[in-house]
Amino acid sequence: MKKKVYIISHSHWDREWYMAYEQHHMRLVTLMDDLLELFETDPDFNSFHLDGQTIILDDYLQVRPEKREAVQKAIDAGKLRIGPFYILQDDFLTSSESNVRNMLIGMEDSKRWGTPVMLGYFPDTFGNMGQTPQMMKQANLEAAAFGRGVKPIGFDNQVLSDDNYTSQYSEMNWVGPDGTDIFGLLFANWYSNGNEIPAEEQAARAFWDQKLADAEKFAATNHLLMMNGVDHQPVQKDVAKAIKLANELYPDYEFIHSNFTDYLAAVQSDLPADLGTVKGELTSQETDGWFTLANTASARVYLKQWNTRVSRQLENITEPLAAMAYEVSGNYPFDELDYAWKTLMQNHPHDSICGCSVDEVHREMMPRFEKANEVGKYLADEATATLTKAIDTSKFPEESFPFVVFNTAGTTKSGVATVDIEVKRVTFAELYPSKGYDKLAQETPQTYHVINQAGEIVPAVISEEQIRFDYDLPKDRFRIPYMEKYVTVTLDVAAMKGFSWDSFALVVGKEEKETTSLVAKHGRVLENDFVKVEIQADGSLTLTNKQTGKTLSDLLVFEDVGDIANEYIFKQPEGDHAILSTFFPHQVEVIEDNALVAKVQLTHEMEIPKSAEDSLDLEQKKVVDFRFRKSGRSNETIGYKIVTEITLNKNSKMVEFATTVNNQAKDHRLRALFPTTLAVSTHEADSIYETVVRPNQVSKHWENPTNPQHQHAFVNLHDEEFGLTVSNYGLNEYEIVDDTIALTLLRCVGELGDWGYFPTPEAQCLGEHTFNYGIELHGAPETRFASYKRAHSAQVPLSVKQTSVHSGKLETSQTFVEIAGDKFEPTALKRRKHDDALILRGYNLSNDEEELILKKGEQSPNQTLNLLEEPLKEYSNRLQPYEIRTVEF
Repeated sequence: MKKKVYIISHSHWDREWYMAYEQHHMRLVTLMDDLLELFETDPDFNSFHLDGQTIILDDYLQVRPEKREAVQKAIDAGKLRIGPFYILQDDFLTSSESNVRNMLIGMEDSKRWGTPVMLGYFPDTFGNMGQTPQMMKQANLEAAAFGRGVKPIGFDNQVLSDDNYTSQYSEMNWVGPDGTDIFGLLFANWYSNGNEIPAEEQAARAFWDQKLADAEKFAATNHLLMMNGVDHQPVQKDVAKAIKLANELYPDYEFIHSNFTDYLAAVQSDLPADLGTVKGELTSQETDGWFTLANTASARVYLKQWNTRVSRQLENITEPLAAMAYEVSGNYPFDELDYAWKTLMQNHPHDSICGCSVDEVHREMMPRFEKANEVGKYLADEATATLTKAIDTSKFPEESFPFVVFNTAGTTKSGVATVDIEVKRVTFAELYPSKGYDKLAQETPQTYHVINQAGEIVPAVISEEQIRFDYDLPKDRFRIPYMEKYVTVTLDVAAMKGFSWDSFALVVGKEEKETTSLVAKHGRVLENDFVKVEIQADGSLTLTNKQTGKTLSDLLVFEDVGDIANEYIFKQPEGDHAILSTFFPHQVEVIEDNALVAKVQLTHEMEIPKSAEDSLDLEQKKVVDFRFRKSGRSNETIGYKIVTEITLNKNSKMVEFATTVNNQAKDHRLRALFPTTLAVSTHEADSIYETVVRPNQVSKHWENPTNPQHQHAFVNLHDEEFGLTVSNYGLNEYEIVDDTIALTLLRCVGELGDWGYFPTPEAQCLGEHTFNYGIELHGAPETRFASYKRAHSAQVPLSVKQTSVHSGKLETSQTFVEIAGDKFEPTALKRRKHDDALILRGYNLSNDEEELILKKGEQSPNQTLNLLEEPLKEYSNRLQPYEIRTVEF
């Protein structure tokens, strides 16, 4: 029986990378022009795989709108193979919901054009998320193709019992943590193994002799895959001629120009019984460790912080508020949200969000973040305005100033809510601006307190009256500018349920001031009912859990080392030693101390090298492999001030940090260290729909002296007695070093890396940066899940909106959706497009079966949906281990 060689033409299209977006964009236009012409002139050209991402069609038609009909014709004829995703995203640095929206929007776009290629396509993703099998199955995709994560060894080599991430074949079973399995296809010889096929006999023989042997080394069947393309590759116009020649030269093989649909059908029907299985996330765990590219999690950290900000705005603030407001208005901003999501996701390709492109690329990302964020903020404001107008505040005194607090996180939240409350205004129509200002300033200052709907005074900190300019933009008339007098209210919020609101009012009267202090010893001690924080003589912290009595010391030590590698990979210079903040003096200053909030500023005055040695510049220009560079750190040092605001709220078990630096040093990495004293073999981290369990030790194949990892909201070390959860906001890289959680704050390098020399001076991240993170010391293992939920909710601020005294159809306080499930983490509350149904999605934080009770009023879900929000099965109140659950109301 002849072996069959399936040649698939494609071009892996990084929208932006080693050139600015428009440089790649213009080349894309040329590629698409060539394809449309080729489809018309060469009947033997089977098809072209458009890299699994529909955004390519948008990018092309933006320049060639007149080609829409030709594109549609090519898709209808099966010549142009599209989808199923909107973009080729980075798995680990985009949120769980971003990964789903990429499929939802990609599938919607694909089906609008025609039929999507039903293949999860991850050709160049920097590692693959463990929940890929479950996510693909829940998007009706039975297979995934990927280029990284598994080490191929060949069918004639034995997979050793302690090797879990190697495969003798390029084909394998891939099983997720929940037990879902899909067909996995590894591009064992990369996605360019059939690129530029010669159409001349001598060259063709040399080409095919090598390429066939390479493919046969790993193939599990007689169906061989040749990927005819690579990064930004122009289409091979004479591929049909080259295939015809191959058939003449190799009669024992059948060479065909094909597509993934036909290839997958053939190979999956002919798999051997000894096909191997890989499980969970695939991050090249059993390679030498140098090219996992996990250090992209710390390249240009400002991008990750912005991505977290916009993701939280859209997913956890705007959409829940809009979903709630629909109950009043009957309207949901589908189009506006699609626009915001698409704008955000344009920053999610791996070369974009990973921060591993030239400076021009990352400059262009910033306006996309800002635009998507502003759309989200506008829609959230519209939704809160709709809701507050409908929420009944008639229980409050007529002369009071009501406001509503919304917890749009899906979990119970304690902390403080801050809002500016207008108590009086003078419009420009009433008085000239300066006179309006003077009028307000000359009035006798008032004192205030806050009451709940029962008229009870609630703990709050209220500022003195202040005056400022503001304006309204009515829907039916011209803008209204004014001067307003306002106070800032900081309100104590304790155990507020997820997806709920509560109403309060500011009233004129004697301010109820609590004299309780959360700060002692001139700022060196912060303490509430749950925890005690002490600043030690060397500037490190000691943390005590007052409920368990457990204490950890030497926390929050800053570590600085050199980095002579690139945006992709960290490499410490030979002989370099860590510089620690405990080597230097520090100062402590109390910033805020009242009954609700303690804030202390801890300042470390370090000295670090200004950069690497000058020789690094030459090594970069000569494209010396980063592993073999000899440059060290400069002997010239500069002052490096690290200012950390430590915050402890009255009702919080988490200690929060906001660390600010004005970075003027180059070629270095800054981390915060949190030793735990725990001698354990694994840890847990927040990943895509998964609390992933990772080993603390590397495999026997590992050569890289470091083992960086990805995270989203938290990382945790624990044993049977206690554990430490380190949370963060947009700080996606950590490392477990012995018993220490090392959180990367900043990594500064001067080149892109990879296949040439591309200087990236802006990747040195000069200037001011602020990093937000926190720690929580918990007790027995079961209590760690509450700390995980608090880490997630810490990224979602409470939303507050002032309103008036009025009656309304909505309750003064209400829980919109009731969630009873200690290990269920909600990720979305939104509306479905075709019928406006309320959609709730989340996942099991644990490997335990969990009872999950969901209610909206008296209504319970009657069915479970897949990730495309289509019916999947009858609803069950048992949440399976690692299950991703979507329901509709």
